[in-house]
This record gives sequence, structure tokens and C-alpha cells, in this order.
Amino acid sequence: MTIRTLTRRGALTLACLGLALPASLVQAQSDKPIRVVVPLSAGSTVDAVARAMSNQMAKVMGHPIVIDNLAGAGGMTGTVQVVNAPKDGLTLGMISSNHVINPSIYKKVPFDTLKDITPITVIGTVPLVLVVHPSVKANNVKELIALMKAKPGTLNLGSAGNGSTLHLAGVMFGTEAGVEIRHIPYKGTGPLTSDIVGGQVDMAFISVTAAAPHVKSGKLRALGMSTKTRSAVLPDVPTLAESGLPNYSFDAWIALVGPAGLPAPMVQKYYADTKTVLAQKEVQDALVQQGITVINSTPEQSVPFFKSELEKHAKLVKQSGATAE
Repeated sequence: MTIRTLTRRGALTLACLGLALPASLVQAQSDKPIRVVVPLSAGSTVDAVARAMSNQMAKVMGHPIVIDNLAGAGGMTGTVQVVNAPKDGLTLGMISSNHVINPSIYKKVPFDTLKDITPITVIGTVPLVLVVHPSVKANNVKELIALMKAKPGTLNLGSAGNGSTLHLAGVMFGTEAGVEIRHIPYKGTGPLTSDIVGGQVDMAFISVTAAAPHVKSGKLRALGMSTKTRSAVLPDVPTLAESGLPNYSFDAWIALVGPAGLPAPMVQKYYADTKTVLAQKEVQDALVQQGITVINSTPEQSVPFFKSELEKHAKLVKQSGATAE
């Protein structure tokens, strides 16, 4: 069935209901490419997810999909392109938890985090794992907490930067465990991972896929998953909730959004298309390799999710005292 056939049938159905097909929806059903802005660098988890989905998205949506990496300012550089895009459905954004963290750590954000986007779906969550260098004398979370309480200030925790999800995961750990965290910020996950493997950092929260090869080789010891459920990538690693911190639950996430004011019929179509894409085995296998737990929330569910995440991260940033220029 061709896109033109779908367009004619869709228009006929709406006509029978006495409704007009929005001009913007007609434009989005042309053969023009859909630009998916990834406001993070190539090779990031969000970028990997976007590229894993792009082929099937093109087939299901009937458009070429162009992935556009526009990194900078915690994701704001790329997100600006999305919020200022025409409301024709031809520019979307695949954003991460940084979107709701930035308002709390940057003095100025050039858009409204909630009002200037249209959520389409929260694709899934990215589990983090608490890892330590083998030199740390702790084989589980309870032993780590006991060590930190017995020798306060002797262990440090690295992160991908002030206010990053990896930093805030550590802040929540310190709060729930009742220990002080000596924080060492890095400029990205790459340098952080290299240094914890090398022993320059004692512990860190990193993505399960970044941790897995080092855990399996014995270069790192995995103590606990940040999420409420265990990860299929490291199934033998208990959650932090299982390990004596029952209220601990933290994960990063990835969402598909458009500019504010995207027509409701288009939003529903893109959500349905994304649901179809995420059901494809090719995509599911790729996301499992990235450690992604698929959520695929509806647009209606996504709106309160964004609001609650904004509030949660604001509290964590305040506790951390993190700022960015």
C-alpha cells in the first residue's frame, strides 16, 4: 500500500466524519525526509538508539529518516532546533534526561522545557550500574556503604560532569545510603570509564553496556543496578533496592518529541508508527544490546512523566549544588 493511497483513504475517512485534514499533516505525508535531531554526540546511547530505529522508522513512516547530531550545552544546542522548527512534523528530536536537568543547572535555558515541546513517546529507560574498581574492598553494596561510613572521604565517585545523570545517580545514592560523596566530574563518559578502569576513580554509575565488557573481564566490579528491575545485560547483578536501599530507583531515559503545537492527529500517527517500529525484532535486538528497557508511553502518559522528572531532578540538583555556565 503506497503513502498516496494511505493519504487518500485518510482524507476520505476524515471527510466522512466532517473533519478537515490539517494542511500540516498533508505536508508531513509527502515524500520529504524527516529530520531527527539528536542533541548529543555520535556514539552516545541516544544516537545509537536513533540509528537502530531509523531504518524501520523510514519504512513505517514512509519517509527517509535523517539523523542530525547537534551536540553542545547539555543537549540544548540541538533541542533549540527542534523547538523552533515548523509544526509540519518534518523535524523531531530524540532527547534524553538532560532535557529536564538543564533548567536546574544552567542559568539560562533558551526555551521552556515543558511548554515548547510536544511529547510523542518516552521510548525507554537506560539502566545504570554502580561499579567499583577491584581495589575497593567491597563485594556488595552493604560492604561499600559500611566502608564509606568507616572511612568517610576516602572513596571518590566519578561522573560525566556536574549535573549529569551519572552525577545525580550518585547524589541519590549518597542520600539513600546516608554517606557523603566526594565527587570528581569528567568531561564525558569516555574519560570517566577509562579512569575507573585504570583505578584513578574508585566508583561510578555508568551505563550497563559501557560497564558490561569490563565487568566480564574482571576490570570492574558491578555492585548494583540503579533501576527497580535487573538488567538482561548483567542479570546476576542485584538492584540497589534489593541491596538494602529500598527507595532507590534512578534511570536515564530517551524520548521522541516535536515542537510545541504539533497537530494531534500527527502526534498520534507518529506514536503509532513508533510503537510498530519498537515491535520489530531487528529493533528490539538492537535496543537489548544497548541495555534499553522499552516503555513506549503514549503522548498522554508522556506529558506528566516529563513534569515529574523535571521536579525530581530539580531536587537532586539542589542537593548536589551542581551548576554549569
